[in-house]
Amino acid sequence: MTASPPFRTAPANAALGALAIACTGLAGPARAAAPPALSDIVITATRIPTPAFDVPAAIATVPGARLRTDTLGINFADAAQGVPGLQARNQYNYAQDQQISIRGAGAESPFGVRGVRIYQDGIPQSGPDGQGQISQFNLGSASRVEVLEGPFSALYGNSSGGVIQLFTAPGTAPGSVRTDIGFGSFGAVRAGVDAEDAVGKLDYNLDFTHFSWSGFRPHQSARSESFNGKVDYTFSRRNRLTIIANVLSRPGSNDPQGLTAAQFAANPDQTSTSATEFDTRKTLQQQEGGLVYQMGLTAHQSLRLMGYYGHRTVLQFLSIPVGAQHAPTSSGGVISLDRDFGGGDARWIWKGHVADRALSWVTGVSYDTQNELRRGYNNFLGTTLGVEGTLRRNENDIARNIDEYTQAEFSLAPRWTLTAGVRHSEVRFITEDHFLATGNGSGAISYTATTPVAGVLYKASRWLHLYASFGQGFRTPVSSELAYRPDGLAGLNLALQPARSNNGEIGAKIRVGRTLSATIAAFDTHTSDEIVVVSNHGGRSTYENAGRTRRSGAQASLDYRFERDWRLELAYTYLDAIYIDAYKTCAGFCSTPYVQVPAGNRMPGIPRDNAYARLGWGGPLGWHASVSGQYMSAIPVNATNSEYAGAYPVFNVSGGYRTLLGTQRLEVFLRVNNVLNRRYVGAVIVGQVNGAYFEPAPGLNVFGGFTVTIG
Repeated sequence: MTASPPFRTAPANAALGALAIACTGLAGPARAAAPPALSDIVITATRIPTPAFDVPAAIATVPGARLRTDTLGINFADAAQGVPGLQARNQYNYAQDQQISIRGAGAESPFGVRGVRIYQDGIPQSGPDGQGQISQFNLGSASRVEVLEGPFSALYGNSSGGVIQLFTAPGTAPGSVRTDIGFGSFGAVRAGVDAEDAVGKLDYNLDFTHFSWSGFRPHQSARSESFNGKVDYTFSRRNRLTIIANVLSRPGSNDPQGLTAAQFAANPDQTSTSATEFDTRKTLQQQEGGLVYQMGLTAHQSLRLMGYYGHRTVLQFLSIPVGAQHAPTSSGGVISLDRDFGGGDARWIWKGHVADRALSWVTGVSYDTQNELRRGYNNFLGTTLGVEGTLRRNENDIARNIDEYTQAEFSLAPRWTLTAGVRHSEVRFITEDHFLATGNGSGAISYTATTPVAGVLYKASRWLHLYASFGQGFRTPVSSELAYRPDGLAGLNLALQPARSNNGEIGAKIRVGRTLSATIAAFDTHTSDEIVVVSNHGGRSTYENAGRTRRSGAQASLDYRFERDWRLELAYTYLDAIYIDAYKTCAGFCSTPYVQVPAGNRMPGIPRDNAYARLGWGGPLGWHASVSGQYMSAIPVNATNSEYAGAYPVFNVSGGYRTLLGTQRLEVFLRVNNVLNRRYVGAVIVGQVNGAYFEPAPGLNVFGGFTVTIG
């Protein structure tokens, strides 16, 4: 076994190292006579359906087959490594969500997804405060995931450092039923069934997926059941109703917690003592439904109306020491959340010509609200740990936003296209304290922002498009950042302001024939009033605005299909994220910040280099195989840059066989992850106050299974 040090006292020069290339191939009677063609992908991330090649923004699409073919098919992060600019890390900890950041936005989040907006079938999965989860994505029924990066993501409002949208595949005729089952290392089991069809004016896609595993560390087991359903009814050529429903159940996901550098070096498969002492775990239940009605008014005008409602409950047991919970300011070590959420969006779309030039125009309004009953309890009773004890917190946290937006795409000249838009957002937070007799933990605050964005695309040739864009964005504090004041008094942290950013990007898109596509982009984001941790004391973390930061870099991708069934994919991101202004923080527990974070320090959670390569050999039937590799440079885990997660390369291989048996399609596969058995840090917990920053990734592991499709 090759060990990789989890930390370093100073950053080393990044070296890309060797990356494996992969092949996914085909042999047999259905061998193709020509290389598979790149499809002309039409994206909707900018709200105006347009081929991705013609949009002045960095947009990537992960096809549904990539999300579930020859892989575990549970974690979006496992399938998104080839998207440049996107950092998706699997924590191998189902009590925590996957870590997602785009060009550094969201990397500071210790849990959940912040700074990146998440949608499923057009329905927000991020709350009004900008915090969301990606764990509820059902990959078994997905047709694709779109990733929007750069300035145009600001058109989605608060915390739009990037946008991730999952789309459920429509039902098609003739109908089919797909069943799959897979087994792997550490007791991993995935089983699912998907049914889809189109009958007359109605089509549907229904999917149920089960997943369970024991984990490679003690106290790491988890189980989940996920259902996603989409039904479309077409009233006429211009009028369609879509009904969406999804349910997620994750009962009792155990949390082995992060490790310190010393613990990782001694044994990366161990679990922290506090995790077993306090039986750290999380139970999650979520149900959500939504309606989308698209109505054509005239040949040029249409309306889109969307409404949704959902309920989410969370019960999480933490390992906060008993002594810390005795502090009067402590909220205990058990978090109980009961959240109702919902909202809607109405937009008018016009498509036509003005002065013989094509014009598309969208204008609309959106409203989102969530009301969360948040309770905190001690995680002990007497000398018994890991149980629900005395009530320490009881409040309603309410967040609402109402946003108006408009955007247009205009063909200035045969080779020039202008896209521009603006969004006005108002976000309001209300806390109703039911715990303190005086109620002086209550409070309210509102934030507003107007965020314009514009981009221009120049069609230099049939195979080369150039673009430039600029926009402004903002991120409000989330409810947990507003909860406590640095001075220790009761009430919301009303001095905390939104972080505001100026984002610029230039890029090129290349498409040669139908077998090669490539992108390259350079970007720069300057943020003022960055939100950072200022103190940790009495069971509370408090936040302040630290000044200016900069995230700048470049990214590139290549997708080349050649020699019948071969496919080469490459992606690389360079990202330099630093604090422009110095500020003071705490190192460990303290009530008054005393450690200087110098100007020029790297922002935590963000690697400078992230590279991926894959080369394939395969087709619709017969044999296929693949090998892929990823390299990630060292990552600072705190603002002082005193510790780093070590750089690493990791390689995976997979292969299988596909065949037809009458009307049935049979697929079998085997995947080997981390073939060099390298032990590395799979994810980092940024700024962990006790120094347990490191979430280990497993050594060599395998997963295999089969799929049968009837119809």
